[in-house]
This record gives sequence, C-alpha cells and structure tokens, in this order.
Amino acid sequence: MSNVNPVPADNGNILRIIQACKAAEAAGRNGEADQLLTRAAQLAPAHPAVLNELGMRMMQRNEPAKARELFQRATQADPGHPALWANLAASLAALGLQQEQLEAIERALAIEPRHLSSLLQKGALIEDQGDSRNAARAYRNALATMPSGATPAPAISGMVDRARAAVRTDDEALAGALEARLAAIRDQHAGADFKRVDRCVEILTSRRARFNSEPTFMFFPQIPAIEFFERGDFPWLDAIEAATDDIRTELTAVLVADRAGLEPYIAYPDGVPLDRWRELNKSRRWSAYFLSNQGVELPAHIARCPRTMQALKGAPLCDVAARGPTVFFSILDASTHIPPHTGLQRRPRQQLGSSTVHSVLTSNPTTRPGTSGEDHRIGTGNLPGQLGNTHLLKITDDGISPDSGKIGGLLDLTDQPNRHITALAQQPRKPQRDLPMPTSNDHPHRNKP
Repeated sequence: MSNVNPVPADNGNILRIIQACKAAEAAGRNGEADQLLTRAAQLAPAHPAVLNELGMRMMQRNEPAKARELFQRATQADPGHPALWANLAASLAALGLQQEQLEAIERALAIEPRHLSSLLQKGALIEDQGDSRNAARAYRNALATMPSGATPAPAISGMVDRARAAVRTDDEALAGALEARLAAIRDQHAGADFKRVDRCVEILTSRRARFNSEPTFMFFPQIPAIEFFERGDFPWLDAIEAATDDIRTELTAVLVADRAGLEPYIAYPDGVPLDRWRELNKSRRWSAYFLSNQGVELPAHIARCPRTMQALKGAPLCDVAARGPTVFFSILDASTHIPPHTGLQRRPRQQLGSSTVHSVLTSNPTTRPGTSGEDHRIGTGNLPGQLGNTHLLKITDDGISPDSGKIGGLLDLTDQPNRHITALAQQPRKPQRDLPMPTSNDHPHRNKP
C-alpha cells in the first residue's frame, strides 16, 4: 500500500517521487513502485521525468512504439537532457528505425559529447550496419570516457562488453594487416633489431600499454623514455654476477648471525596514507639489510659482507650527499607480492633486487619481475639488464614453493650520460626547511633521516 501523501505538483516533489519509485523497483517492491509512478503521473502527466519513467516501463514490457511516443514527449518537454534522447534512440532501435535512431543519438551527443550510453549506441548502430572499423572507433570513444577499472552500471554492462569485444577484434585485424605489410621489410632486413617497431605496433593495437615517466616526487625532463635497457650496455654487471656465490654465502651468514639487523622495507610512520603499501607496512614479510642507506654506510653490516662490497666497486654507484648510494639486501617471504609502483624520481636507477636479480641468491627460475609491459624471467645470479625511467615495477612469484622466499640486492646507480644530474645534486646546498613530503607511492627507506 502506498504511503505517499498528496503533495503539490512542483518539480522537486515530482523528482523525489520518481526517485522513490526507482528505489522501490530496485528493491523488488514492484507494487509500491507502480503506485508511486501512478501518483507522479496524476500530479504531473507532462513532466519529462514522469514521461521518461513511463517510457522505460513500456520498454520493459516490449512495447517500443508506446515507449517512443512517451520519450518523444519527454524530449519535447526537456530537449536539453541527453539521457532522454538516448532513451528515445533505444526505442527507435527496437523499432528498426536506424536513421531516426542516429538523429536522436546525435542530438544527445551534441548536448554531451562524452555521454557514454549514446556513444555506445552509436557504435552498435554502425556495427549493425556492417562497418566494423568505424564501429570500433565509436566504441573506443565510448570506452575512453570510462575511468580505468570502473565497473559499468548494470543497464549498460552488456553494451560495454560488446564494445570491448569489437575493439579487440579491430585491434587483431589491424595487427594482422600491419604484420602482412611488415613481413617483406623484415625479410629484406633480416637480423635487424625491430624491437621499437614491434612495440609501436603492440601499443597501437592495444597489446601493450604505453608507460610514461610518472615519478612520485621529482621529474627531470628530456630523458629518453626507455623501459628496460639492454644488458650489453652495462658490462660491469659481469663482476657482480661472478660474485653470486660469495654474496649468497655472506648473506646466509647474516641471516643466521644478525637477523636483528633486518628491518621492514616498508616502514611508514603512523598517520600516513598508505594506499598500496598498507599490507606490507612495518611487516617483516619484506625485509631489508642495509649496507648503505642514502649515502650513510653501516660499518657493522659492511664488515659482515666484504666480498659483496668488493664486487660492487666497479658499479657506478649514485654518490649524492645525503641521498646515495643505497645498497641493501632485499628479503621477500614466499607468497608475498610487491604491488605495482613507480619510482621516486625520473632519473637513471638500477634496481638489482626489485626486478633484475630479486632472486640472485635463490634458485627459483619461475620468479617473474615485470617492468611496465615486460616480464623478465630470471634465475640465480642472472642480471638481464637495467630498469629505465618509465618502469612500473611489480614482482610476481609463479610456482614458488611455500617454504622458500626471494632474496636479492638493490643498488642506486648513475650512468655516464646522466652524470650531470649527480653533479648538480652534489653542489653545496643551503638548508631547506620546506621540502615536499613524499607521497604514499614513494619507497619508505627514502623517508628515513
């Protein structure tokens, strides 16, 4: 039984009744919803919201002709509301009136060019007309309006699925067409490095994401956006690889004799927004054993690892007062994943533990550190290359046994082309009292004094 009392037929009251009607219907109280809609129609039979809701009921009852009449009256009463034109287009689609449907869609998009329902309707209409390529373009416009990771409303979820499927099919067709054109060029230049071309095509056809540099603190412009440098560019890695057994022996001794020297790698103070680091904050599931932390050496730790320090002498450590180098062992418990994250600054940074040799001291060939769009499978003592300045780093652990973990090392390095950055940072500095606070994406060991 309806509990709606007589009210004046003003706009606010009508809209409240319509909202109550929708809420009752969503809750499964269909009788109450019918009574509320009837009441609204009695109070304001020409109100666009009432006409729209009545049209929706007709569509639910598979009576698109009656719905069309109601939606037309609604758009006449309120021609500036894109949802009304989108609903009219839906009724016209059900009637097979494609030209009138397109006109209604264009009216909606003229009001709001990013109106998701109308963009999806336009893609579907073009697809129904057999033009899959232009349909995919329309669908791309629609999907681009959706925030990343957003779940579409139930009313349009089916249309969103259709749009995504059409875009995937179009991407696959484009990739095939491009590869057919490139085949002769590949044959003509056999043995050439086509990595950049391949990545261009992969990005164009949505098989690979494009990663731009997005540091959480300092952006240094005009550095090449390279995700992962080639191993051959860094010959000094050979000495570190060759010392794997010595490094592992020293760390094994540390884990037995100086476990108190380990500290949680994620160590934010209370009251800081943690976001992705909440689960690992102050947890020993990811520990660090520092040999040098932001340029401050730990003599007692170094004394336990002389061969490790000797192996690093040939590496171009990042020597910046009060900032580097940082050298430490990273110990990650089994079944613990490091969430995707970017670095603190856009500058050359070699992370031997976080990606390229996170398992340098353990034998687990299924460990997969990924940087941006790449996965790099590594084994004990293997250093495949260097992270660039656009990496989005993640660590996964496929198939690792429950009683094992991952142990690696991490260094801060600079390289020859960018030493002007380090030199600039080494100039005498005046005391700075108002430095920006690092964000919750920053590595916490950089927040320590």
